[in-house]
Amino acid sequence: MTTSSSAAMAISGTPTGSATALASVLIGLDAHPVRVEVTCNRGPGGFQLVGLAEAAVKEARVRVNGALAHLGVLLNAYAVTVNLAPADLRKSGAALDVAIALGVLAAVDFFDPRRLDGVLLIGELSLEGTLRPVTGVLPRLGGPREGIHTAIVPRGNSAEAGLSRGLRVLVADTLSQIVDHVRGGSPLAAVLPTEFVPQTCSTQGDLAEVRGQTTARASLEVAAAGGHNLLMLGPPGSGKTLLARLLPTVLPPLDLEEAIACTAIHSVAGTLPSATGVISERPFRAPHHSVSDAGLVGGGDFPRPGEVSLAHHGVLFLDELAEFRRSAIEALRQPLEDGRVCIARARARAWFPARPLVVAAVNPCPCGHWGHPRLKCQCTEFSRQRYRARLSGPLLDRIDIHVGVPPVEVAALLRKAGGESSAAVRARVTLARERQKHRSRKLFGAAHLNASLPSRNLEQIVHLDDASRAALEGAVTTLGLSARAFNKVLRVARTAADLEGAAEVNVQHIALAVQGRILDREPKH
Repeated sequence: MTTSSSAAMAISGTPTGSATALASVLIGLDAHPVRVEVTCNRGPGGFQLVGLAEAAVKEARVRVNGALAHLGVLLNAYAVTVNLAPADLRKSGAALDVAIALGVLAAVDFFDPRRLDGVLLIGELSLEGTLRPVTGVLPRLGGPREGIHTAIVPRGNSAEAGLSRGLRVLVADTLSQIVDHVRGGSPLAAVLPTEFVPQTCSTQGDLAEVRGQTTARASLEVAAAGGHNLLMLGPPGSGKTLLARLLPTVLPPLDLEEAIACTAIHSVAGTLPSATGVISERPFRAPHHSVSDAGLVGGGDFPRPGEVSLAHHGVLFLDELAEFRRSAIEALRQPLEDGRVCIARARARAWFPARPLVVAAVNPCPCGHWGHPRLKCQCTEFSRQRYRARLSGPLLDRIDIHVGVPPVEVAALLRKAGGESSAAVRARVTLARERQKHRSRKLFGAAHLNASLPSRNLEQIVHLDDASRAALEGAVTTLGLSARAFNKVLRVARTAADLEGAAEVNVQHIALAVQGRILDREPKH
């Protein structure tokens, strides 16, 4: 470790100096390069930091001063100016600390400034010079790499950094270790590629525990197989929440590409599991109905992902959908349609992927007993209409499957649990998904599930015979389906056929898909 006396000798020869270190900032998931330009002049002590820096960045001068003092480098005899270029790009967070500290050390001739060429520096500093992990390391490493051959990250981010490919990544515990490395001393250890082990979600339980609800179970399987959004309508206690929480258990494990996308989002949000640093199973998010618009779809002065993005490639469960604030659930319309969220602010615009499988549960009326075979509804017609009006037609139009979940019969409750297991259903779902991806790769050059297949390609995978066409035309006329709902019916019918291994869609598949539009017609008491 460098002593105070050797540090003083190292910086006493040249009264002025300059250096540049490389860092990056995130806007959404996009990494933007930042040049940390430092000049040091002999004179009255001072530390100026410019370049549209937020509060956490401005506070870096305190952390950097403390860390450098721990190395024996005192800056009270220097006027230090740090410019974060480009100046019109907002900088936030503490991930610039290491770059600022090394830029200052190079500017006072602690080491040759050229040793920082091509090195991306990421990390927060403690006052003692310890490197602390930061958010967003994976997307930073995946950003623009022109002129960058090496990155240095805190050891706490090593598992996440191990998912990055094509860049030499080194880890450090302290600032002194990095200084020793750039001065030609002990080299830093390289990050080992993170071994990805996909995990099947089994902590929620097993589908075999569900008693009755044959129709709801079948709808759950179709939704899982095609990536279709699902709305369950039924009285309290009918099993809607249980079915939704069991949905992840019938989904196939994440593949590596999906895991990297999920890890990047959770890294930016600061929700990565500290034990592993990697998202290895499909996310399940269940926000309370009091969630704000920004909490659900993302937002903030400096854009952050919301629940719909944190559930990307997983399940977003919206329990008591009618109790969510109207503006929040209406904000879901764009991600349900496009699979991503755009957050626009005066000084920043960010995109976050948002393609979860959305499952919502709702009661038929405020008291929950409208249509119940044994209990009488206590609501007035006006209150029922007002309650139903909380779910707008455009939102319901974007949900592929609507299924009624009636009260469970006593006989079913008394039977021992012995239904089909999650593993058995997951095997069929996985096979159906493989059929869809193989077909779309062969026809269109990219893997898609039926729910996310571009509409222009839909007619190439759904070929209707005369009976199926007649059944579909009758349903559209009777229910008054929109063009979007019409396409939803075709997508669900194609998924039903894929689950059976059928080459073509038949009238039974159309009938099943049409039954999944129950909220397009007025329910009866």
